[in-house]
Amino acid sequence: MEIYGFQKTTLLDYPEHVAATVFTGGCNFRCPFCHNGVLVQEPRELPRIPEEEVLAYLKKRRGILEGVCVTGGEPTLQSDLAEFLGRVKEMGYLVKLDTNGSRPEVLRSLMDAGLLDYVAMDIKASWDNYAKAAGVPRLNLAPIRESIELLGSGRVAYEFRTTVVKGIHTLQEFDQIGKMIEGCPAYYLQCFRESEDMLGEGFGAFSREEMEKMAALAGEHLGKVSLRGIE
Repeated sequence: MEIYGFQKTTLLDYPEHVAATVFTGGCNFRCPFCHNGVLVQEPRELPRIPEEEVLAYLKKRRGILEGVCVTGGEPTLQSDLAEFLGRVKEMGYLVKLDTNGSRPEVLRSLMDAGLLDYVAMDIKASWDNYAKAAGVPRLNLAPIRESIELLGSGRVAYEFRTTVVKGIHTLQEFDQIGKMIEGCPAYYLQCFRESEDMLGEGFGAFSREEMEKMAALAGEHLGKVSLRGIE
């Protein structure tokens, strides 16, 4: 698997678990507010971390770490993702997958194989604004809808999340987003943070008050709506 980042310990990436995080390279979206520009567009400019090195560390840390998060980039683009997750599961770890939901066939296959314990799927924006937020003109939304429905079946624990960006999102669209994911157990609004490695420019963060209004609009259709990454 093409691994270009490895965080050996995190208390944040996997809810309620001590975990390690693996970063895969490449993505089929070009979200202009993405803060991992090189990892998304030119991952081979970064040092590649041997898969066996990661697995050896995980083997050594059994009993201390509880889970492994696989993020990116977009992990479902990796042709050997299932094989890697299988080896992680054999060590007794919980597996969390971060995904943009663009490849529901891969998500379904991993679920069918029992390789996932938790999925965090990004909801980029409302349907009308999705292509702009994803940075993909004429984006086919059908796979995104399918992934939302697949996770909504409740076969695996999951959350939806949106990185809220001034210059991309509006307050009003969070009513539509709430309708899009109605019934989900947890929806998080994440505060945008600027990075030197961003794909675009001219973006900013909303205030806590503004994000609370967005959460209230989405919450009219959902149960739990929470803010992340904001003081």
